[in-house]
Parts: sequence; structure tokens; C-alpha cells
Amino acid sequence: MKRLLILLCFLPLAAVAQDIKSLNLQKAHELAQQNYPLVKQRDLVRQTTNISIENLSKGFWPQFSLSGQASYQSQVTDFDVPIPGFIFNGPGKDQYKVLADITQLIYDGGVIRQQKDIQRLNDDVGQQKIEVELYKIKDRINQIFLGILFLDEQVKQVDLIKADLNNGIKRVEAQVNNGVAFRSNLNVLKAELLKADQRAIELTSTRKGLIDVLSIFINRQLPETIQLEKPAVPGAIGGEVQRPELKLFSSQDKLLSGQAKLINSRNLPKAGLFVQGGYGKPGLDFLQNKFDFFYTAGVRFNWSFGGLYTQKREKKIIELNQKTIEIQKDVFLLNTNTQLKQQQSEINKLEKLIATDKAIIDLRMKVKDAAKAQLENGMITANDYLREINAEDQARQGLITHEVQLLQAQINYQTISGKQ
Repeated sequence: MKRLLILLCFLPLAAVAQDIKSLNLQKAHELAQQNYPLVKQRDLVRQTTNISIENLSKGFWPQFSLSGQASYQSQVTDFDVPIPGFIFNGPGKDQYKVLADITQLIYDGGVIRQQKDIQRLNDDVGQQKIEVELYKIKDRINQIFLGILFLDEQVKQVDLIKADLNNGIKRVEAQVNNGVAFRSNLNVLKAELLKADQRAIELTSTRKGLIDVLSIFINRQLPETIQLEKPAVPGAIGGEVQRPELKLFSSQDKLLSGQAKLINSRNLPKAGLFVQGGYGKPGLDFLQNKFDFFYTAGVRFNWSFGGLYTQKREKKIIELNQKTIEIQKDVFLLNTNTQLKQQQSEINKLEKLIATDKAIIDLRMKVKDAAKAQLENGMITANDYLREINAEDQARQGLITHEVQLLQAQINYQTISGKQ
């Protein structure tokens, strides 16, 4: 039973690993962003905004307060004027009061509405900050993904070298058996074949490490044999920058505009209804020195002019902050466009290098094929043949490196411009 439970626990993970046989760059981006811990903050920001807006909505609910007071006065009003037929009992020096107050806001100058708008704008800013941080993950995934593709090409090149070495070994081995070549020539090729095997082991091990890192980022157990799809070469280069940072700058500017509107609303008059009821001694009729119930109802109007003294300066601060955001936006665009120019220059350079690499490889293949025939006829030694194999290998290594670098430069261009 325990073994069965353990098997059932690990079964979903194994199923995921078996289902993922290939992976493209776009899917890796999506999974990495979905599983990055920061993404959980989206819901927290949204929940905070909803709670704040709900609390602000209750500002138009009736407000209730209860207060009480008991006091003793050293002196009270006393009428020491005799009036025939009338006896006046002045209020006592001990007085008591319990007061209930209910206030209903009618007009607040739009303060609550503006505060709600600011909460929504704050939510937009918070969400956009998260988007900016999540976008940075793309660069990490690009490096890992392209690193694996580079290693795959390296492994293919090692296989080509091993094929050439095996062909050379067969030819030299036949010559050794026929007594027309030294065994040392055969040993040189066999030693080089073992070195190629070592290189393949190193590349495979490094690839596994990158696969494990990618598995952590996307929260999927990727098998070692997974095939990564080579990204399609991006289309036209150019166009406007579409980075999430620009949306963040826009959200911050809108938030400041909302704060400016709130300043205006706070300096408008406020109006509301009120009802006060209580029980105390004396009541509203202070000529009756006894406990009694009483109430008061009416309309309350309030207009505070204190905010008018600082309104102009507060708006000036907001205006300065908006200019600061505009400067930050200009700096960001300047740096981004500079990076795009550098990537464009890198793309142009690599395209020329690749064209040269292909010409070099074509020549090296011809030299190697000639050396293979010379080796078979005993005109050159194994070291001479090995030198030509290594020369072609270096040329192919250069092509592989430049092709991956070109793909990376093209993807980087798209990522920097925000179009990936």
C-alpha cells in the first residue's frame, strides 16, 4: 500500500515529464512567467485595491457615534429676580448627558470618487511594476534556451568529427595490417577519438545542467532527451519600442493627474444631514432641572479654506513629479534605442561573418577530402590528416558560434524593443 501511494504521488510529475517532448522559446517564456513567485503578488495587489475601494464606498453610509459626559460646575446661571406667581429652579451644579449622533454625507466635493480612482490607478501602477519585473525573466530564459541549442550544435559537430576519425582509423588500420603504416599513426587517431568522446560527455553533462535550470524556471520536469525548437528568425527589424516600462510611466503619470484632481475635490464644500438624540440633566430646556430626552436634526454645511493656502504648491509638486517621470521615460528610450543600435550593428557583423564561415568551411572540406585520399594512399601521416580535420572543425565551430550569436542578437533585439 505504501509503495502504491508513493507511486501515485509521483505519477503526475512523471506524466508531465513524458508529455513534454519538445519545447519552443515562446512556451518557455509563458511557463516561466506563470510560475515565477512574483506573479502571486498580482492577486495581492488586486485584493488590496478591492478592499480599499470597498472601504471608501462606505464613506456615504450613515456615520453613528455615541458619547457621554458627567460634570460638576462651580457655578450655574441663577435668576435672583422675584416674579409673582412664578418659581424658578436653576440648573444644578451636577449635570449629565448621553448623546447619540447620526450623520449622513450628502455631498463631499467628489473626494470619495477621486479616492476610488486613485486606488484603481495605484492598482494599475502596481500591476505594471510586476509586468516589468516579469519581463526581465525573458532575458534569462533566452540565455538558457540558446545555450542549450548551442550545445546541441556542438554535439552534432562532435559526431561529424568522430565519423571522420572512424573513417581515418579504418584506412590506417588496413595499412597497418598490410605493413605499409606505423601503428603509432593508428594510435594517434584512436587517442583523438577518445578526446572527442570526452568532449561529447562534457557537452552532454553541461546540457543536462541547463535543462535542470530551465525545469526549475518553468516548474516542469524536462527529460534529458527533450528537443528544443529553434526559434524562427525574427522578421523586420525596427518600429516603435513596446516595452512594459512605457506603460508603467504612463500609469504613474495618470496617478499623479488623479492626485491633482483630489486636491481640487478636498477644497470644495461638504454637506450632510445630521440627527442628534440624547438623555440628560438638564435637557434642551435648561430651566427644567431634571432628566429628560431630547433631539436635534438639521443640515450641516462645511467649507474649509485652509487647503487653498497650499493648493497651488501641492499642484506644483505634482507637476514636477510628472516632469520627472517624463525625463525618466526619455532616458529609458534613449538607453533602449542605443541598445537596439548596438544589436543591429551586431546583427550586420554576424551576417557577414557567417557568409565568410561558409566559404571557409567549403574550402576546408575540399582540403580534408584531399587529405583523406592522400592518407589512404600513404602520402601523408595520420597527424597530417588530423590537422585538416581539426582545421575544418575550427571552421565549423566558428560557424556554429556565429549562427547562435546571430540568433541571440536577433532575439535580443526583439526583447529589447518589447516585441517578443
